[in-house]
Amino acid sequence: WNYLPEWLCDKTTHTRRSYYISSYTIKRSMSAPAKQDPAGKKNRSAAADGKVYFSYAQIHAAVASLVPKVMEFKPDVIIAIGGGGFIPARMLRTQVKVPILAVSLELYDDDTNTKNQVVKKVQWFDETSGVGKQVRGKRVLIMDEVDDTRTTLKYCVEEVMRTNAPSHIAVAVVHNKLKKKEAELPAGVIYMAGEDVPNKWNCYPWDAAAYGRDVFEHEQMAAECLGEGGKVVMSVANAGFFVMVGVAVGMMLSRR
Repeated sequence: WNYLPEWLCDKTTHTRRSYYISSYTIKRSMSAPAKQDPAGKKNRSAAADGKVYFSYAQIHAAVASLVPKVMEFKPDVIIAIGGGGFIPARMLRTQVKVPILAVSLELYDDDTNTKNQVVKKVQWFDETSGVGKQVRGKRVLIMDEVDDTRTTLKYCVEEVMRTNAPSHIAVAVVHNKLKKKEAELPAGVIYMAGEDVPNKWNCYPWDAAAYGRDVFEHEQMAAECLGEGGKVVMSVANAGFFVMVGVAVGMMLSRR
């Protein structure tokens, strides 16, 4: 590695950078990119454990599909329901340039994965300062990752109406489960979903560790649920060949 050229050096310490190569890293980095088949979501199937895994790319695509409807609604602020609504709300904000407020509601117990009798209000925003002032009398978009029983969404909408009095409310979810809902949203609330999905247990990449996996394993499960399990994987030997070629090129460049 001492022959690596200056453009692979740390300019502040004038030392050579270290690069680590393992079969695990090679498998993940050299995998062929999954094709995003628009019709594929209709053929998504559950994994062997009965759960459906969604990748970051699939979630991003579903969020992006919401943008035209959200832009038509013209929100002044987004209220993200935590924890599942935080990342989708941030994805949406890339194209919908409005501030995000965070609330935290709990319908399922994190320790037991069982449903609570009532929704718990864990965290709310302060209306007297900063972005919180942009809710009362304004257009508010409430975002969550999944519309399951609709209980949490109803609670959040009604709590915002009761305590913060916006002029208009819309609800956006990444996934709407095709099932009978246990609650209904108040009249006049606009509803939009990025994708309708079967009534299965959804697994999202930000929760990968909760299912005993890292994010790379989760993404592979998501690809398999979408029928994209066959990936092109480079062997360690072949990858080593290309690494040696890179080193040789670096040596030649450094001696020029």
